[in-house]
Amino acid sequence: MTRISLLVAVAGAICLSPPSASAQPSVGVPLDLATLQEEAQAVDPRARELALQQAQTDLRSQVIKADRLPAVTTQGQFQYQSDVPTAPFLLPNGQPPFTPPKDTYDLSLRVDERLLDPTVSPRLSLEQAELAESHARVRTSLYGLREEVNDAFFAAALLEQQEGTLAATIADLEKRLAETELRVREGTSIASDASAVEATLMERRQNQAELQARRHTALARLSALTGRTLIDADTLAVPELDDKVSEARASLSDVRARPEYDLFKRTRERLERQGDATVANDRPLVSIYGRGGYGKPALNVIGNEFEFYGLAGIQFQWKAWTWGSAGHERDALALQQQIVLADEEAFTDSLRRAVQGDLDTIDQLRSVVELDARIISLREAVERTTSSRLAENVVTASEYLDRSTELLSARFAEATHRIELAQASARFLTQLGLEVR
Repeated sequence: MTRISLLVAVAGAICLSPPSASAQPSVGVPLDLATLQEEAQAVDPRARELALQQAQTDLRSQVIKADRLPAVTTQGQFQYQSDVPTAPFLLPNGQPPFTPPKDTYDLSLRVDERLLDPTVSPRLSLEQAELAESHARVRTSLYGLREEVNDAFFAAALLEQQEGTLAATIADLEKRLAETELRVREGTSIASDASAVEATLMERRQNQAELQARRHTALARLSALTGRTLIDADTLAVPELDDKVSEARASLSDVRARPEYDLFKRTRERLERQGDATVANDRPLVSIYGRGGYGKPALNVIGNEFEFYGLAGIQFQWKAWTWGSAGHERDALALQQQIVLADEEAFTDSLRRAVQGDLDTIDQLRSVVELDARIISLREAVERTTSSRLAENVVTASEYLDRSTELLSARFAEATHRIELAQASARFLTQLGLEVR
């Protein structure tokens, strides 16, 4: 009895108590692991960041595009100065030919429009590159949910398999109890045999209740992750992944499906666009401008009357010498690209080490599952023989119950190994960024 209790305890130990979920109800069909992974990513609050980042980039792009449109500036100024220019000579009457006012007033409207701005296109490209990098970063952070779904899914699947196995054992014990009670009434068996079978049956029902409670907890955790309301009647479709694992193993060195690889790529592209924007800042900028206003004095600096005025022109600007700052910035960005490349190589090495452990586990579990089938076959043959001998009063109920317990332990072990094999396969594919369907 201790072996069965230990197996039940181990199966339930990986289930954590989660908050309840209240979303779409399950329709009662077998639940697919890949679908649950997608649902978990869709309901995570971080998924909203994709739309928010897109809206943010659209707004910033509008700001950059606005640099191509005319810019209107209004300016007003009042000024008093302690001295003003005076004429170098006097008139015959002893007065200066002009006397500029010491108080000046100006209200103007200026319009500037860029004819040539080489920074606009690179800045727009940089915004799109930053958006792609941000999206890749969000998808990378969401990808971690897949492993959480895997853990909850296979915890519930293992308990479901064990519950089914235990239900078959309970049905068999109920049948044996009825037969034993009949023999007791007929006087061909002792009452203690029926008591032993009944006690074992009650213990199996206790084990069943424990499994059901732990499976309920595992389903609740899965509900919290996916936003789908799961009930105890729902079943899980354990995926058959042998073919996909074989394909992935054959092309292991070429697989680049993890979202981190896209993030590395987008980061390098962003650095390239950032370099282009740095180069564009050193190119000539040409714009036209016009200014109209009303003030005293106007364009005639020696005037002493309020007048309207206007002026227009073309403006040229070029940073002809920046002490090599643009080149240094480009070199720094190139070094950053090398750092990203080194990070990608380190990630690849780490991933290869991780999946190699999964492959070793898969190979080991495949051989174990093959042995499980043979062990169960032998245990079933022993249990059938002992059952027949019990009916003939050749063995005691205790001996039969020992053989029944050994068969149940073998079936529990086989179910555990099959689920562990499926979980290791799913973990291997998830590590590589491949779908588990």
